[in-house]
Amino acid sequence: MHEMSLAEDILQIVEDAAQAEGCARVKTVWLEIGQLASVEVEALRFCFDAVTRDSVASDARLEIIETPGQGWCMKCSRSVPIAALYEPCPACGSHQIQVTGGEEMRVRELEVE
Repeated sequence: MHEMSLAEDILQIVEDAAQAEGCARVKTVWLEIGQLASVEVEALRFCFDAVTRDSVASDARLEIIETPGQGWCMKCSRSVPIAALYEPCPACGSHQIQVTGGEEMRVRELEVE
């Protein structure tokens, strides 16, 4: 389950940001996750709760913002929305699609006190 290592990495980013800003507590973490990032959101929530115990982000709320998948169809030369890897182009049916968005994951914002 790679969600545990993702949650640990998120906590490190949150702790570094809180320390840099001199914050005592993180109340909310907004996280952008691409639709194609291969992250199981509920497993990530569980792992986040586990790794943030006794940290600056203890009891912090995790807000997930899902970003859509996007690809470039090489056959019809269009930017197209894609919901899953390896699905055909919705415009022409080709499978020659290069992913251009939706694989990312980043901490977007923190609410602190």
